[in-house]
Amino acid sequence: MSTDSTQALSPAAQQSRALRDTLGQFATGVTVVTTRDAAGQPVGMTVNSFNSVSLDPALVLWSIDKQSLGYTAFTAQEHFAVHVLKADQQHISNLFAGRGADKFGQVHWQAGSNDIPQLDDCAAYFHCRLAQCIDGGDHTILLGEVLEFTANGGEPLLFHRGRYRALAGD
Repeated sequence: MSTDSTQALSPAAQQSRALRDTLGQFATGVTVVTTRDAAGQPVGMTVNSFNSVSLDPALVLWSIDKQSLGYTAFTAQEHFAVHVLKADQQHISNLFAGRGADKFGQVHWQAGSNDIPQLDDCAAYFHCRLAQCIDGGDHTILLGEVLEFTANGGEPLLFHRGRYRALAGD
């Protein structure tokens, strides 16, 4: 009997895993996106699909799985914030990637513009107005108009091939 776990997967699942592994060859930065739900409670999740779209007008995008617990909050609220994490904020990435924990009780944050949760001490911060939701298969692409932004600097938290990484020295 084979010990290779991919042998037990269906051909479609094997193809999906192979695609995910191949996409993992592309290094990304790590962000946490925040908003409020319909009851006014803070909602946040780790996202590595963040990308710039346009400088004029100032637009960014990210995508969310349609099965995500925060899906309704992010697609229904008018505003959201994107926080670019620093290399020493892996614990924040892990916290917001998980389910069920009191995420906001374990980090320093404040109510930012439009009462959107703003995490403290990130490399960069973008406050956005939701401009458009675009169907993207099993995900929805959220296009945001950048209303405010701040760059605080610091080494970025990177993700590549399923692991956190650091920048190589100069």
